[in-house]
Amino acid sequence: MDYYSSPSGSHHRTTVSTEAAVLKALLLVQSDALDSKLQGACEIRRLTKTSQRCRRQLSESIPHLVSMLHPLHYPDSHLEAALLALLNLAVKDEKNKIKIVEAGALGPIVGFLQSESLILQENATASLLTLSASTVNKPLISAAGAIPLLVEILRCGSPQAKADAVMALSNLSTLPSNLSIILDSNPVPSIVSLLKTCKKSSKTAEKCCSLIESLVGFDEGRIALTSEEGGVLAVVEVLENGSLQSRDHAVGALLTMCESDRCKYREPILGEGVIPGLLELTVQGTPKSQSKAKTLLRLLRDSPYPRSELQPDTIENIVCNIIYQIDGKDDQSSKAKKMLAEMVQVSMEQSLRHLQRRALVCTPTDMPMNNSCTSEVSSK
Repeated sequence: MDYYSSPSGSHHRTTVSTEAAVLKALLLVQSDALDSKLQGACEIRRLTKTSQRCRRQLSESIPHLVSMLHPLHYPDSHLEAALLALLNLAVKDEKNKIKIVEAGALGPIVGFLQSESLILQENATASLLTLSASTVNKPLISAAGAIPLLVEILRCGSPQAKADAVMALSNLSTLPSNLSIILDSNPVPSIVSLLKTCKKSSKTAEKCCSLIESLVGFDEGRIALTSEEGGVLAVVEVLENGSLQSRDHAVGALLTMCESDRCKYREPILGEGVIPGLLELTVQGTPKSQSKAKTLLRLLRDSPYPRSELQPDTIENIVCNIIYQIDGKDDQSSKAKKMLAEMVQVSMEQSLRHLQRRALVCTPTDMPMNNSCTSEVSSK
C-alpha cells in the first residue's frame, strides 16, 4: 500500500499541518501589527475549539491575548477575538484557567460586563462561567468585583448572558465566603424570574435551584424567596418536572426552609401543591432525593412529632394526615390521593420483583424441601 494513502500517513500529515498552524498562530498573535494580531487570535480560537492538545500547545499565547483586552488600544473586533480565543483555551483545561487569571485577564473581563456591546457582555459572562469552574479562581473573581455585575446581567442581560450568569454564580456560590456577597446583591428576584421562564428540565433550571438551595440557608434568602410572587411555586414546578439533579436541589431548598422554621414555611410550601411531587420523589428520585422528600413530608404533616406504635410513621399515614389538613383544595387533595395510590402500587411491584429475584438465586441445595422460596412469591 502506498504510504501516503495509509491511515497512519494521513494522521502524520494532519499532525504536521496542525503543528505548523499552531506555530503560525503564535507568531501572528505576537506581532505588532493589529491585523496580524487579529488573525492570530481568530486562528487560536479555531484551533482550540475542540482540540485539547492545541489548548496545551497554545497556552503560551495567553499573555499576548490578555494584552489585547484593553479597549483604549484595540477596537471591539480585536477584543472579541481575543476574548473568544481565551475562552476556548480555558475550556476543560485547569492550568489555562489559572494562567489566564494570573496574566491579568479578570480586570478587563469584569469591565466588559458593563460594556455597551451586548456581544462583549455575553462573551465576558461566558468567560467568567468557564473561569469560575476553577477552585483557585473563585475568590479572585469575587475580589475583582464580578458578583454584583453578574447579578445585574442576570437581571437585564440577554437570554444567553442570563443563563451563563446564573451558572457562574452557582459556581462561585460553592465558596462559602462568596454567598454573603451574592445575597447582598439581591439576586433572588432575577433567579426566580429566570426559573419561571426556562425549561424546568434544563441545565439553567438546575443551576437556578442549586443557587436557591444555597441561598435559603440564610434567613435573607428564605425571606426573599417567599416574598417573590411565584417564588416557591417555581421551585415546586422544578421538583415535579426537573432533571434528577434539579429535583434534588429543589427538594433540598424546600427542606432547608421547613427545617429552619416549620411554623413559618409549612403553609407557603403546602399551598403550592408540593405533595404529588414529593410522593413521586419518594419512589422515583435518587436515594438522596428520596430521603429528603420523606423528611419533608414528615415536617409538612399536622404534627411534627413521632406517632405512637398504633399509628406508624409511614409515608402513607403522613400523607393522609396532610391531605386531611388541606382545606378547600379539592384538586390538590384528589391529585395527592391518586399519587399515593400509584406510589403504593409501585412499592408493591418493587417488593414483588425483589422477592422474585430472591427466588431465582435460591439453589436446589439452599432451597428447603417445602419449596418455601417459591411459596413465598406465590403467596404475595
